Amino acid sequence: MTLQSTPKYTVPGLTVDQAGELIEILQMRLHALNDLHLTLKHVHWNVVGPHFIAVHEMIDPQVDKVRAMADDVAERAAALGGVSQGTPGALVAARTWQDYSVGRADAIAHLGALDVVYTGVIEDLRRAVAAAGAVDTATEDLLIGQLRDLEQFQWFVRAHLETAGGSLRTGSADTEAEAAHKAVN
Repeated sequence: MTLQSTPKYTVPGLTVDQAGELIEILQMRLHALNDLHLTLKHVHWNVVGPHFIAVHEMIDPQVDKVRAMADDVAERAAALGGVSQGTPGALVAARTWQDYSVGRADAIAHLGALDVVYTGVIEDLRRAVAAAGAVDTATEDLLIGQLRDLEQFQWFVRAHLETAGGSLRTGSADTEAEAAHKAVN
């Protein structure tokens, strides 16, 4: 069975072509959310150091919320007549970002890297919100709610990285490895 983004039917008020466009957007969001929840769990398992318990306990509610977001995205795609691809192979084949590269590391290092991850997810989500909004307000609304939550999670991360002067210790790091290094040095 071949998976395709153009459905045979969709919700009232949208054409199948519009639904297909939304399903493609939602599929990439599903991949990003599945990747993010696995990355967050990886951080949860591999964080060490004096801030261990604060970060360890901060991450699990984020994992749970991101998993719920993925479910909402997949269910919206189904409502539009689509089929969500949630397998690891589909995620890896479609993603446009690199795998998380930090292993066992200091909590602040992981938070520096996670800030870069959240920036990428949020920037992509903002583009998805704009694209969805041009077609369907219901899908746009779903994504806006997720954007709000993800921005709050990034704020939680950044609160650990902020200096008394109001700047981030990670500065202008472009990669998670660079951000992890800057966060602890």
